[in-house]
Amino acid sequence: MNGGSNRPPRRFDRRGTGNHDFGNRGFDNRRDDRRGFDNRGSYKRDDVGGEYIQADEIESIEGRNAVTEALRAGTPLDKVYVLKGEANPAIARIASLAREAGAVVVDADKRKLDAMSRTRSHQGVIATLPAVKYAEVQDILDAARGRGEVPLVIICDEISDPHNLGAIIRTAEACGAHGVIVPKRRSAGLTSVVAKTSAGAAFHLPTARVTNITDTIKSLRDAGLWIYAASPEGEKSLWETELTGPAAIVIGSEGRGIGRLISENCDFFVRIPMAGKLSSLNASVSAAVIMYEAARQRGLHK
Repeated sequence: MNGGSNRPPRRFDRRGTGNHDFGNRGFDNRRDDRRGFDNRGSYKRDDVGGEYIQADEIESIEGRNAVTEALRAGTPLDKVYVLKGEANPAIARIASLAREAGAVVVDADKRKLDAMSRTRSHQGVIATLPAVKYAEVQDILDAARGRGEVPLVIICDEISDPHNLGAIIRTAEACGAHGVIVPKRRSAGLTSVVAKTSAGAAFHLPTARVTNITDTIKSLRDAGLWIYAASPEGEKSLWETELTGPAAIVIGSEGRGIGRLISENCDFFVRIPMAGKLSSLNASVSAAVIMYEAARQRGLHK
């Protein structure tokens, strides 16, 4: 664990005692500032050309323009169904944008799309919205405050495997964490696969989706949280790390680990002791080990 941080003192007692006011600094509580949504979270035809379906009613969007604008606006999507064999470059572009945003792209024949369509004008593209609605980062901090606890937040840096993300959410909920944060790009989202893998925990634990993880970490630090990164190169082992204070734990992607800019904004680097020949664990397993050590230190003895 690298403890040589020159950060200013946090507003929280490192022992995690007392009642704390997390405040709203660094977090925008406006829920619906995304282009294409009104204050009820429903897709607006005025902002997006083409056919659409009210998100709150049937959770799907139809038509090339509507789906394209939804992706450009950062609207979380679960799956994007595209007409199989279609050579139109607009559909290829939609598929590319969808994959970059973390949605699952599914090739479907015309019969399937016609059966799915509610508008009868899908233009070869139908997108479904996540099974679970996203929270705001402030909701996570408010959840900790509402329970009279110091925050324990899990940050997933580009976890692209939905099974890993679902497992992380499941463990986070079970061990008493207050929420999970994921990036909008190059990450699995709250898809039906994630909801199923989480065994339903995704319906109980707030998960926020943010544009920039680095900026979010800076805001969390301003709010008083210490940032711990899971790293095989940590100078101190997990067993020597105090996790009782307000904390955010960063879990890196399955392939490249934690990004450079994110690492530069972490306070400590936590190494999980390994007795075998391998030097690392699966992302969801690493997250589970660290989360339960934090829960143990915080008094989880049920």
